[in-house]
Amino acid sequence: MQLFDTARQEVVPFEPRGGRVGIYVCGITPYDSAHLGHAFVYHVFDVLHRRFRDAGLGVRSVRNVTDVDDDILRVARERGVDFRALATEQIRMFDHDMAEIGLLPVDAAPRATEHVEEMVGWIVRLVDDAYAYAVGGWVFFDSGVYPDYGRLSRLDHSTMIELSRERGANPDDPRKRHPLDFVLWQASAPGEPSWPSPWGQGRPGWHIECTVMSTGALGHPIDIHGGGDDLIFPHHESEIAQAEAAGVAPYVRHWSHVAMVNHEGEKMSKSLGNLVFVRDLVRRVPGAAVRLLLASHHYRTSWTYDDHEVDAAAARHRRYVAAMQGGGTLSHEAAHAHEQRFFERLDDDLDTPGALDELDAIAAELSSGRTGAAPGTEGQQLLGRLLGVLGAETEAVPA
Repeated sequence: MQLFDTARQEVVPFEPRGGRVGIYVCGITPYDSAHLGHAFVYHVFDVLHRRFRDAGLGVRSVRNVTDVDDDILRVARERGVDFRALATEQIRMFDHDMAEIGLLPVDAAPRATEHVEEMVGWIVRLVDDAYAYAVGGWVFFDSGVYPDYGRLSRLDHSTMIELSRERGANPDDPRKRHPLDFVLWQASAPGEPSWPSPWGQGRPGWHIECTVMSTGALGHPIDIHGGGDDLIFPHHESEIAQAEAAGVAPYVRHWSHVAMVNHEGEKMSKSLGNLVFVRDLVRRVPGAAVRLLLASHHYRTSWTYDDHEVDAAAARHRRYVAAMQGGGTLSHEAAHAHEQRFFERLDDDLDTPGALDELDAIAAELSSGRTGAAPGTEGQQLLGRLLGVLGAETEAVPA
């Protein structure tokens, strides 16, 4: 497979090690329902998982849960519930929504609150090695002693400062030695959850959570690490810094990032409130049709949600079902050629739109009334298998 690597900024061969692939995807902060932007990211890594599995590779997939966070605590206060109860309920709903659109279960879904002790140990090492410093119960990573900060994102210093400010950090915090220093540990405010540490009661910063949980679940180097492309900076940039500073190098072999889904002129996000919820889509069309909608967009190209696309995906799903029910056959030669072209498209930087074009051609041939020369290969078997690789399994009704 040829796959774009964010760190190298080019499409490169992805080489499995020992017949196995470890995939870590940054997961949800569980305080609201799953939306189409979530679905697009996790669909992409699910297709990668399925493609590797189809090729005979063993896959271990990990998707963390950030279950202690300013947003969870805020929403829990607003609703008058315990933050743990809020997280548990939102995780249950998220898992249900993702199952509705056919995502494979992950092999591990570590929660941040279950690994705080390991995070404290990691931060202690960074402080001891002078890569981090404590101020008033807070601990910051010292970007001034890590010269490669910015290597993944390839952003200049001023741009990183502005993005840091836009994405929830505070480069003007007077406790920081440098504007790009980031939080490893923070003192808990009264009434907030807290854990013991050498710096007092507090809770971990966001970035340290993923570094600890990813290496804990997969070892290192991690074969593929990714998420939405809004995580490149500062989240993944900071993950690399604190991992390498702690002696974990290389941390990741291949970085994969998924473009944003837009709606109403902006990136789809909870903060903007312009969400299209997965649960609403699956009430309207089959989950397989939602997967076809997602697969019609290349993972590295940002796109704008259009309600008409849902109808088009549903129509495509109906064409596939009709083709599978029609009893048409393909010759072995034709079936092999279609299958080869399908996987050529997927293996060319996960070109799911191109793979769908090939499925359209198979469905059209099966529905044309022509049958392949005996002995034939049933179209249902071929089309059904390839749809399964895209996570859009469709049951054909026996004729």
